[in-house]
Amino acid sequence: MKIQITETDLIQMEQRKRAHLINSVGGFKSICLIGTVDLKGQTNLAIFSSIVHIGSNPPLISFIMRPDSVERHTLANILEIGRYTINHLNESIYKQAHQTSARYPKETSEFDATGLSTEYKFNCKAPFVKQSNIQLEMEFKQRIDLTINSTIMIIGEIKNIYFPKDCLQEDGFLDIEKAGTVTCSGLDSYHLSTSLERLPYAKV
Repeated sequence: MKIQITETDLIQMEQRKRAHLINSVGGFKSICLIGTVDLKGQTNLAIFSSIVHIGSNPPLISFIMRPDSVERHTLANILEIGRYTINHLNESIYKQAHQTSARYPKETSEFDATGLSTEYKFNCKAPFVKQSNIQLEMEFKQRIDLTINSTIMIIGEIKNIYFPKDCLQEDGFLDIEKAGTVTCSGLDSYHLSTSLERLPYAKV
């Protein structure tokens, strides 16, 4: 038996309860740590569960930022530097990753506050998370302000990808489950995945 929650129910629901419901009803989400730095070298690390594939050619990935009505360190750093990193979570770091959602002051690096380590590669100014098994170097490409709720979509282009060598299959498929990538549902529920099957390209 299914229950029904109507639009009126949602409007009248307590704010935090509604947030949990709407954040979980969409299903499992890609969750990652985004690493940034400002011109003074102050690092920042923040968890995001709104990572979305935009296209493969060019290779674009987006994420959604909350309204900038208050100071958003990740947004400010990306616009200032033009580079950032996307780092997959795994079973050994998801608790520390979750802690980055706390409202630390700008002068406090979430790397230091959570015990995660910075890692710098080649000419990328933004820090990677050393403990992450899959890491992406991103170049900022576009900001889209969504008038419907004042959130911000940030679109970036992948410049470099780092992952364990045994996770890449012959056809280019990256086995993120083999790399230990963690997924999430809602605002605070973390999950390991179990693959069912890879199916062939669908044709009529």
